[in-house]
Amino acid sequence: MDNPMSALSAVNKVNAGALALRARLALRRLGAPACVAIALCVAGVAAWAWLLPQRAAQARVMARPLPTPSSLVTLPPPPSANQNLAEFYQVLGENRYAEQQVKVLFDLAAKSNLVLSQGEYKSGYDKASRVATYQIILPVKGPYQSIWQFAMQGLREMPFASLDEIGFRRDTIAEPTVEARLRFTLYLKDGAP
Repeated sequence: MDNPMSALSAVNKVNAGALALRARLALRRLGAPACVAIALCVAGVAAWAWLLPQRAAQARVMARPLPTPSSLVTLPPPPSANQNLAEFYQVLGENRYAEQQVKVLFDLAAKSNLVLSQGEYKSGYDKASRVATYQIILPVKGPYQSIWQFAMQGLREMPFASLDEIGFRRDTIAEPTVEARLRFTLYLKDGAP
């Protein structure tokens, strides 16, 4: 007697082969455009079936209530005008050390391998704000990158200084040495309380 399991698997093989043959014949009768359309429809249904749970999860997240204002972090109040003014005066340099700050600039230029000739200096004073200014114009020569490095180091060393102007000049394009003119302004405390 034959094994019933082997007979069942033989029937399944025949049916699967017959079904594959029928599908191929149907696809040939429909043509390539219809097959592409059917494939796109199947892909669309699959995408829709995949996105439906995603949209439901997104809707659940969006439905959550927003945190109450009491649970939010509150910012400290902005500083008062007097606090801002006190901080401004605290950052200023000392008027009595203005010449020493010029020496700092000369030292930084030497560290940057720049040729620094004699500079021009001009002091000023604003009675209303009680702030002294010391303007320094420095002509320097050296590589372009070294000049910028010198300028940035000067501003880091003296946070009460500003670089108001910088101009470059080169005799020829191929020349690596650049002549520059930098104008710094130092903002200094009056010395009076």
